[in-house]
Amino acid sequence: MYIDDIQAEMTCLDGTPQIVNETVSCALVNGNNLLGPVVGNFCTELAIKKAKEAGIGWVVANGSNHYGIAGYYSIKICDEGLLGMSFTNTSPLQVPTRARAPTLGTNPITLAAPGKEGDAFVLDMATSTAPIGKVEIHDRKQIPIPETWGVDSHGEVTTDPKRVLNGGGLLPLGGAQETGGYKGYGLAMMVEIFCGILGDASYGPNVRKWREPGRIANLGQCFVAINPDAFAPGFRDRMSDLMDHCRGLEPAAGYDRVLVAGDPERAHMQECDENGGIPYPPHLIENMNKLASTLGVEPLKTV
Repeated sequence: MYIDDIQAEMTCLDGTPQIVNETVSCALVNGNNLLGPVVGNFCTELAIKKAKEAGIGWVVANGSNHYGIAGYYSIKICDEGLLGMSFTNTSPLQVPTRARAPTLGTNPITLAAPGKEGDAFVLDMATSTAPIGKVEIHDRKQIPIPETWGVDSHGEVTTDPKRVLNGGGLLPLGGAQETGGYKGYGLAMMVEIFCGILGDASYGPNVRKWREPGRIANLGQCFVAINPDAFAPGFRDRMSDLMDHCRGLEPAAGYDRVLVAGDPERAHMQECDENGGIPYPPHLIENMNKLASTLGVEPLKTV
């Protein structure tokens, strides 16, 4: 996706994000249509700097592009001993409660909060019940989707992935109105306000559709760093105490233990470390190595 945008000249390869407006704790950044991770790292470093100086750093960017994993930036902030949050708006795939047409993105919410001895609470979640990729997988496998995932072109809940992909859209987190989907809709709107509206970027239905050629994305993104030492002392102790309490709860039938946000990912990272690498399907490695050859970079090393 990133390579395609660069080759189509929909994303700028060279340049630097620019601070447009700034106070001691806030900033508006023009990403100058650079790659999303370039904009994301610039804004994250700026938010960290402001949080260490003023207690909080709130940075909003416009003119950005897809920036990868939202939680990456929150974790980067957390590694500095701060609370980190990151938000981005995305292509309109989500149908608002009571509506028919996709208008909002999957608009992720992330928070990373440091505990003791390297432990951390790491939340990274979409505001839709499921990503569009999972619907596509179910379609290829010709199996139904859960009722909370999507609607057809009439706004009716459906378990047929084709109806979601052909004129329908994703449901907000929680599903339909009767199961609390209006809450996910509200959270998606909150992210849109932080990103597209606050930053004067594209927003809602104006955001470029997924993989739409010939149009600049102009995504809005938001990065927040908070210094817990600016508030009550002992934050990390309390954070670890709460996480450990939850982990120590008696699990419900069918589960071996209770987890907190970030635990599954830490377990997978440990597994990758023990195995000496990240497992990928052979066809994906082959495709990535073909791309590496085209770009003149080193291929993936396998073990």
